[in-house]
Amino acid sequence: MNMKKLTAGLLCAAALLSGCAAGNDSGKADADAGDKDTFTVGFDAEFPPYGYKDENGEYTGFDLELAQAVADMEGWELVKQPIDWDAKDMELSSGTIDCIWNGFTMDGREDQYTFSTPYIDNSQVFVVPADSDVKTAEDLAGKNVGVQKDSSALAALESEDNQALTDSFANLTQYGDYNTAFMDLESGGIDAVALDVGVADYQLSNRAGAFRKLEKPLSSEVYAIGFLKGNDELKDKVQADVYKLYDDGTVSKLADKYGLTDFIVVDQYRADKAD
Repeated sequence: MNMKKLTAGLLCAAALLSGCAAGNDSGKADADAGDKDTFTVGFDAEFPPYGYKDENGEYTGFDLELAQAVADMEGWELVKQPIDWDAKDMELSSGTIDCIWNGFTMDGREDQYTFSTPYIDNSQVFVVPADSDVKTAEDLAGKNVGVQKDSSALAALESEDNQALTDSFANLTQYGDYNTAFMDLESGGIDAVALDVGVADYQLSNRAGAFRKLEKPLSSEVYAIGFLKGNDELKDKVQADVYKLYDDGTVSKLADKYGLTDFIVVDQYRADKAD
């Protein structure tokens, strides 16, 4: 009786192993074929106008609406996945997200990700209170400046080109999100915030003249969609759809909606027209 149980157990185990192997092969084949049901986009939930939570508690923004348009074209369900910006690499490498699509700077990261072609021209700027005596970046010497953690503005401030400027600050405070930084700016906890010009313009337009932008930018850069290094198949598919959405006017309509019309550079960087 024990021998029969042992034999039956071995046969069952063998069947399970066979089933697992078959399942893995099938899954790999599906992945290789590019079969997808969902498209998971990683984004900073407090980075308007690219990605944020609206007054109804829904995640929206220029990048998320564009990602939704791509998902609709492919028949995918869009999954909007808020992430901690300083954990974005872990989220991407673990497969939790398919791409980083949320005002993601390409400059200086070209070898770390597989990128789409740029779609937004962006600069880093300083924002100060409207009544501040700060007129130029040099006037920030001895001042307290805020910036988001692991952001392009932080990278610009830590670059060799801006070392002297950054060293002149009394303090450089890193925030998890810009909403908190602007609360401190409003209360006088800091004297300036360094951030992306598109985000700066959005904040200024929604805060009734409380702040202003310094005229000279800190640095210039471009935004692109970041995929896991080597994931050219998904990148190419999404890229082709973005071109189509540019050609049919969708990108222009969304840019107008979110005040980004002057920053769209899709046609400047595309190599070929979409089919």
